[in-house]
Amino acid sequence: MQLWVEAPPESSLFVQADRVWTGTANDVAVVQLDDYNGQEEAISLIGMISWILIKCSDWTMIPLENIVAAASGSGTKIAVAISKKVDLRGAAFALEHGVDAILLPDDEELWLSAVEVAGERDKVTENKETNSILEFAKVTSVESGGVGERVCVDLIERMSHDEGMLIGSSANALALIHGETIPSQFVPSRPFRVNAGAVHAYCLMADGSTRYLSELESGDKVAIISSSGALRDASIGRLKVEMRPFLLIRFEASGLSGQVMAQQAETVRLISQDNLISVTSLKEGDQFLVRFSSGMRHIGRELTGVMNER
Repeated sequence: MQLWVEAPPESSLFVQADRVWTGTANDVAVVQLDDYNGQEEAISLIGMISWILIKCSDWTMIPLENIVAAASGSGTKIAVAISKKVDLRGAAFALEHGVDAILLPDDEELWLSAVEVAGERDKVTENKETNSILEFAKVTSVESGGVGERVCVDLIERMSHDEGMLIGSSANALALIHGETIPSQFVPSRPFRVNAGAVHAYCLMADGSTRYLSELESGDKVAIISSSGALRDASIGRLKVEMRPFLLIRFEASGLSGQVMAQQAETVRLISQDNLISVTSLKEGDQFLVRFSSGMRHIGRELTGVMNER
């Protein structure tokens, strides 16, 4: 995390700062964050400029968190002007990811506190884990999940054999639910459909964010992933929500665990080590493909951080 300063050349901080702020710069857009309009202005600039400098008349944490989340992975960095020691950690650790720079006034005491906080942030950042790729998890239990609202995601295109969507009750533990590409003697195939699960579940979107199945709408783009881990996007044409019985499937791998609620139906399949396996045939010890990650989410956007869901 960088430390910027707004100080005259004779200040002792002038040569210590990562950047001396003079009021304007070609690569920095300054946004006054006093209300919702300021937040929306900042978010609209993400991806269009290298830096956004946020200034607040009154310190507001939630809008800053929203901006930090929106800027994650965009290439735009966020700086925030801080004039009080009490606000330093809030900015440095917003959503655990924090801002990319803090702009300080010519105040040596505040500067020393900021240096300390920046050191803490950088030390934490060094220890962050990266997201995992697909791996096989072992089934630890399969039990009745009750009756609830099941969401089928119908795409405007067909999936190939071994493709599906990443679904789970935790954003950090998503199971690869296979598309309904396999016909049987009882039902024809629906190669455009993923019987995704319960309304509360997360799914991976095309932009890398997650969204609850209950939030999906026609036209949204979801991530379609193959057993090899190859990702592509596909648009939703329709969502089909009905009351159905569920199975609660718990799984674990590499010391991590998760669970997914799947409709109790033979047509809902996971990808095992050998082939596809129906959720109605699952038993303890079976393995199927999942994606674990150790990050956190804010309004569906993945950030560096720690989050526990059960």
